Amino acid sequence: VQLQASGGGLVQAGGSWRLSCTASGRTFSTFVMGWFRQAPGEEHEFVAAINWSGGSTVYADSVKGRFTISRDIGKNTVYLTMNSLKPEDTAVYHCAAARRPLTSQMIPTTNLYESWGQGTLVTVSS
Repeated sequence: VQLQASGGGLVQAGGSWRLSCTASGRTFSTFVMGWFRQAPGEEHEFVAAINWSGGSTVYADSVKGRFTISRDIGKNTVYLTMNSLKPEDTAVYHCAAARRPLTSQMIPTTNLYESWGQGTLVTVSS
């Protein structure tokens, strides 16, 4: 599976933004799609994930209630809608795909995702 993330940009604190990630290739083998982010000098941080077929979602506590992950199966695209953005949300956002079923406990683990997009930068100004 190849992933292409897009939509990064500069947004003011308190604003909203949406990222997209389009999958191509063996998309039928995808079980979970996730978003991770990496701030400068930091490790990859789990943000949100969605079960590709069933649509169930999991969120990091830091974004719960502010971010929404969704998918359009027909377009092979997953979205991350971000509301009430904070400067600490500034990071490079990566989408990732897992080709196996993951439990809720497994979903935040980066090395369980086989395919990764190139990342898109979101900068939140204060």
